[in-house]
Amino acid sequence: MVNPRIPALAALATAVLVAAPAVSAQNEAHRHIGHVADMFNGTPGNVGLLAAAQAEARVASRHAELAAGSGDLAAIQQHIVHVLHAIDPSTSDSGPGKGYGLARAAAGCAEHIGMAGRSDDASDAVKSHATRVQTSCMNVVMWAESITEKGAAVAAATDMAAAKALAEEIAAMTEAIVSGTDADGSGRVSWGEGEGGLAQAATHLHLMKEAGGLG
Repeated sequence: MVNPRIPALAALATAVLVAAPAVSAQNEAHRHIGHVADMFNGTPGNVGLLAAAQAEARVASRHAELAAGSGDLAAIQQHIVHVLHAIDPSTSDSGPGKGYGLARAAAGCAEHIGMAGRSDDASDAVKSHATRVQTSCMNVVMWAESITEKGAAVAAATDMAAAKALAEEIAAMTEAIVSGTDADGSGRVSWGEGEGGLAQAATHLHLMKEAGGLG
């Protein structure tokens, strides 16, 4: 006698096999979102790339403020060395940064969130927010590169006024990295090119996770 459950079980197995590729593709998108939001091997404590960038940015911002507020050339230069260590730890043998580097973490954010947004079955909302997170993170990379150039000029400075002016510019850029900046004078900070920083990346990453059903 034929078991009446067999046709139903066969149909269920077929449905699972048909659905498997879509689940796998969606998991690929979720995996890259998770690298940015939750965990990434190699960051301090294996935190997500965005959290790693934020931790380094806090160090850079604190020392940039100390440099800009100092009236001593040697102190300005020392604090800028600390800023540079947080941005790229290869710039000095030691420092207060976490050892991963803001520039590396932000570039990783942009790379992985871009891969998530390009996933075949990513929703339109996920793709839209991925663009916003990626743009904000690339702004951070751009500012980090500029700070590195200005920091080298501070290190070579012999004039207190010139060093202090550069330190103030660096402090403004680290603030932009942390919170974004109203570049176009519109009265609000967007995620757009030249405006969005890590705060805007975090906002849109949260919205992206919600859109992707990740909470």
